[in-house]
Amino acid sequence: MRIVIAEDAAVLRDGLVELLTRRGHEVVAAVGDGESLRAAVEAADPAPDVAVVDIRMPPSFTDEGLRAAVTLRRDHPGLGVLVFSQYVETRYAVELLAGGADGVGYLLKERVADVRDFVDALTRVAGGGTVLDPEVVTALIGAGRRDGELETLTTREREVLALMAEGRSNTAIANAVFLTQGAVEKNVTSIFAKLGLPPSSDDHRRVLAVLRYLRSGE
Repeated sequence: MRIVIAEDAAVLRDGLVELLTRRGHEVVAAVGDGESLRAAVEAADPAPDVAVVDIRMPPSFTDEGLRAAVTLRRDHPGLGVLVFSQYVETRYAVELLAGGADGVGYLLKERVADVRDFVDALTRVAGGGTVLDPEVVTALIGAGRRDGELETLTTREREVLALMAEGRSNTAIANAVFLTQGAVEKNVTSIFAKLGLPPSSDDHRRVLAVLRYLRSGE
């Protein structure tokens, strides 16, 4: 993979560069702010496959990284973006996912316990997959709860919805909640019906449908 990294903490930035290059990947640029990230992506030739982006970076240390990620997704739709942060920011997270869930990831630093899991997530995002930390999904669902539609779902359907938003297949959901695959399929069909969304067996379309619902609560 060709990777760009935006992380203001120099030690963590250098650590990411080392672990990725040691595994045979090319780090095109490693920068410390959103403007430098955008410039690095524009200058790269050939284009990078994926960007690893922290949220809170200079100058204000609020949401510069996430806003830069939103801009990159708009201007470079083929670029995978993995947000890697200590914080969950629902407003820009929903905006980041608004153009499509393909090639988007959002992981929390303190919850990545294994380097292999991080590299696997990055590979999936670079390949067009979706990786969302369960805590991020919970926050997004909480943000989308304002419109009241979620209240039509049963407790089990909400649980399945959260796992769907993580990008899990029906088989993976069945294993997680100890249901048969047939029971999961019935829950998924019911969720789509209640939210007015067409059911689909395609995992990416499932995530997009969930996020369409979540955005309706803005």
